[in-house]
Amino acid sequence: MSVGIGIVGCGMIANFHAKAIADATGGHLVGCTDRLPEYADKFAKANGCRAFESLDQMLAEAEVDAISICSPSGAHLEPALAGAEAGKHVLIEKPLEVTTERCDQIIQACEKAGVQLAVTFQSRFHESSRLMKEAIEAGRFGKVTLGDAYVKWYRSQEYYDSGAWRGTWQLDGGGALMNQAIHSVDLLLWLMGGVAEISAMTATLTHERIEVEDVAVANLKFTSGALGVIEATTTAYPGALKRIEISGSNGTAILEEEDLKMWHFADETDEDAAIRQRMEGRTESGGGAADPSAIDHHGHTMVFEDFISAIDEKRPPAVDGHQGRRSVEVIRAIYESAQTGQIVKLAK
Repeated sequence: MSVGIGIVGCGMIANFHAKAIADATGGHLVGCTDRLPEYADKFAKANGCRAFESLDQMLAEAEVDAISICSPSGAHLEPALAGAEAGKHVLIEKPLEVTTERCDQIIQACEKAGVQLAVTFQSRFHESSRLMKEAIEAGRFGKVTLGDAYVKWYRSQEYYDSGAWRGTWQLDGGGALMNQAIHSVDLLLWLMGGVAEISAMTATLTHERIEVEDVAVANLKFTSGALGVIEATTTAYPGALKRIEISGSNGTAILEEEDLKMWHFADETDEDAAIRQRMEGRTESGGGAADPSAIDHHGHTMVFEDFISAIDEKRPPAVDGHQGRRSVEVIRAIYESAQTGQIVKLAK
């Protein structure tokens, strides 16, 4: 039985969700809704689905088994709560929400309703990311000493001016960290584990009429004892592909988008040479470094296939609400450290 999905919010990212649903096995797009009816009508015509006049109308449709929330980040809570109350499974475009308190409300509502909750962090599904995870779990890095994430992107002033919600604390939840770098933050936490302490600085250096940061640097101490750095910006012209670097006493791996730029271990195996050859040159787009629309939807397709399977198999999705909350917690702690000038310690 195919899972019927309705999309909430018909902005740019919703188009990637629609393409992903079309490619995913076991699901189909039923319809969409947006607070601006003309957006929903345009999206429906482009994607061959029904435009619902309201969220309530879409949630009342029996064919809709799940909703995919693509509204601005700080407007995820209300449709998520409504979806859960209506008994619909919920998938939310990153971030889960813009504060841990709002994240917790969503998690609790979905658990109470007995519906699945997933967060869109497609980078975890890429083969290169999974190879790094497997190597860490197998102990191939030896003692892991450093875990770093670098997101040096570029966004024009016109990008921020294109929507009143962009660059606001209420609806964007933050700047270069919460909007752009959160995929890398999530991936770094997935690979390195929890964070114990954070010391950070942020600034708004080149963009006007925004409340949030366009540059951020954070020093991390992971619960494992390893150290790390997160650098994020939207003011590094012309924009570079995002990088994750993991180093240890017995190995180093560097991930650039989906490419493994370095993959070297003290205990080299025959498979390592094949991995280096296979995992080079896999990034086919700009990865969003300068153009937020310059991404491929194949990662989203894997997210939807996992979400659909989780519904069918009655199991938690690979990135459930608790997993999705972690990156928001760390980013909010970075903001707190930057604002207070103090080291922030996270609960274990």
